Amino acid sequence: MALGSYAHGASSVPLLGETIGDNLDRIARRFPENDAVVSVHQGVRLTYAEFAAETDRLAKAFIAAGVAHGERVGIWSPNSLEWALAQYGTAKAGAVLVNVNPAYRLSELEYALRQSGVSTLITLDSYKTSEYLAMVREVRGSLPELREVVIVGETQPLAGEIDWAEYMERGGRCSDTKLAERKARCQFDEAINVQYTSGTTGFPKGATLSHHNILNNGFFIGEGCRYTQDDRVCIPVPFYHCFGMVLGNLACTTHGAAIVIPNWTFDPELTLRAVVAERCTSLYGVPTMFIAELALPNFKDFDLSALRTGIMAGSPCPVEVMKRVQSEMHMPEVTICYGMTETSPVSTQTMTDDPLEKRTGTVGRVHPHIEVKIVDGDGAIVPRNVPGELCTRGYSVMLGYWENAEATAGAIDAARYMHTGDIATMDDDGYVNISGRIKDMVIRGGENVYPREIEEFLYTHPAIKDVQVIGVPDERYGEELCAWVIVHEGAELTEDGVREYCRGQIAHYKIPRYVMFVDGWPMTVSGKVQKYKMREESIAKLDLESAAKIVTA
Repeated sequence: MALGSYAHGASSVPLLGETIGDNLDRIARRFPENDAVVSVHQGVRLTYAEFAAETDRLAKAFIAAGVAHGERVGIWSPNSLEWALAQYGTAKAGAVLVNVNPAYRLSELEYALRQSGVSTLITLDSYKTSEYLAMVREVRGSLPELREVVIVGETQPLAGEIDWAEYMERGGRCSDTKLAERKARCQFDEAINVQYTSGTTGFPKGATLSHHNILNNGFFIGEGCRYTQDDRVCIPVPFYHCFGMVLGNLACTTHGAAIVIPNWTFDPELTLRAVVAERCTSLYGVPTMFIAELALPNFKDFDLSALRTGIMAGSPCPVEVMKRVQSEMHMPEVTICYGMTETSPVSTQTMTDDPLEKRTGTVGRVHPHIEVKIVDGDGAIVPRNVPGELCTRGYSVMLGYWENAEATAGAIDAARYMHTGDIATMDDDGYVNISGRIKDMVIRGGENVYPREIEEFLYTHPAIKDVQVIGVPDERYGEELCAWVIVHEGAELTEDGVREYCRGQIAHYKIPRYVMFVDGWPMTVSGKVQKYKMREESIAKLDLESAAKIVTA
């Protein structure tokens, strides 16, 4: 009988049976003088003893302000010390932190705050062209549950608003005894975080995560990177997303490592400057971030010799980029993580000592205490090396979508498996490879085509800097392939040149019918490529509206 595509992450290391607040306090007692958070752009540095004390003070301020156990506290801001304090301060107060995407605008902001019932919102006043506070003021009239707005910045508060420093001072009105009582009331299986998925249709859904979900996921991610109290992790990915607050912050604080915040948002040069100045041992990013760093004209001027590891996640990484990161960025132990918000997020990870081909060609093996399986359209487990949908079960699976039982039932089956919607294969050694989203799979004349395979091949062309492949409607074949190509500066390439490069190298039906040369593509703040938007733009630019009507009829 053929081996099935199922794996269990058996582990001799037990799950952490504590809350986020208790874990932070325990680590702070072990490493009180270690740097906990270094916010480079704000010029602030806190040791673990100081960070634990400041999160206590913020938790007391929440309690003094009347934030009840289980109440929702929102945060709308790019990366900052205040964001990190809010993450741990809410956990200690037993409040549920609601992450608000910094890219949201009025209708999205209003929906997230209303749907989750946020009573207190922490917001940066403004950053670049984003007038956060002005937008909050515009929608506040339709949010009766929003009692108070806490402002980070220089803007003067109006009625129902308070400055961050003044809010922190409220902590003095709450006794240590009251805080201890609140901490003792917190249970690790309780909801502690709501993160809205960047849904491609309809309104986003609020994935509800517990202490147990994200604390343990952060811990085992850190174990996978071999973190100790001596590591210093540069985190340019957004905190509002699991990549920043779980793979980043919680992986650090569960090991006594330092969180290094290079800037409010990603900037390739400021990121590398932070790595150099703080002697970071680990660097995070989605593939496009690493591509931008490697492309800096002065890249070779940065001494990155302190780096040894890091995490690349968020979207599939081109093999050639992974090789350059390992060699040119001095990150031989860089790991790839795969997951989704609804699973806290990581389900598989490559290890620092995995063979090179596994670290460049797969997303690793199942995480400790997690189960994964790959199933066909009928829900049956497929044999090894056969594609199907990846499903995850274990401590990491979310509690559900916030106040949305129907959507929860559609995502988590009766056996508590989370259906990811990703097409994957598992090899004979248990390594998983992701070939794309089920919705992204292109069916051309009855042939299943996985865009990732074609992207990997096209990336080997010396003139191509980055590439994304999508399906577009076609009257004859149902769908055809369209490649969006970014070329290296100074390089020249034509549509025919791309197709000629493919001939004789890949099957004829995998050769893109259309090639579009672009400067970039639509992406979420967390670095995920929005292929549905690319499809919409391609249909319009290629005049395929009539074919789209036939295909969807």
